[in-house]
Amino acid sequence: MTIDPTRMTWLNPPPRFELRNGDLHVWSGPKTDFWQETYYGFHRDDGHFLHQLRKGDFTAEVYFSGYYQELYDQAGMMVRADATHWMKCGIEYTDGAMHFSVVVTNGKSDWSAFRVDHAFERMGVRVTRNGDALFIQYRTDGMKDWRMARLAWFDPTFAEVAVGPTFCSPQRAGFEAVFHDFSLTDPLSREIH
Repeated sequence: MTIDPTRMTWLNPPPRFELRNGDLHVWSGPKTDFWQETYYGFHRDDGHFLHQLRKGDFTAEVYFSGYYQELYDQAGMMVRADATHWMKCGIEYTDGAMHFSVVVTNGKSDWSAFRVDHAFERMGVRVTRNGDALFIQYRTDGMKDWRMARLAWFDPTFAEVAVGPTFCSPQRAGFEAVFHDFSLTDPLSREIH
């Protein structure tokens, strides 16, 4: 399903975005990020996030591409209850390469990442919420199956959360990403194998 920003809400709107042939092209503001304290000591909540509200369990998918060049350029999906309870996942540029990255924040942020060594143009991310868990999967163009990246705890007392595409550029302005599709549906399954 194509992205319709008129039916969604921005948290920290970017300085520029436009629809082209059903794709949402976005450009980041200067030194934007989502992070809460761990290791680096700072609190950042100024990344760009386009979202819909969703109660209960769900499956969300987003497909995107980006022009990753500078340290920590990132694009993907966020599930957010508030400034200190959220998850973001997708591609993050670090150590000179694209990594699949997941940050889970429950008061303080953690970060897991692994390098994606094969070439690809588009990345797909799927997040399924079931009760107290977020099941995070990914696939690149050319991959048939979804691959598991993480099963993360997410506080079930947050009945309603915001879900949608996110992007940041902690070291610069003008990171460009393109969001091709986004869907938010009832959960597909509890199966993880």
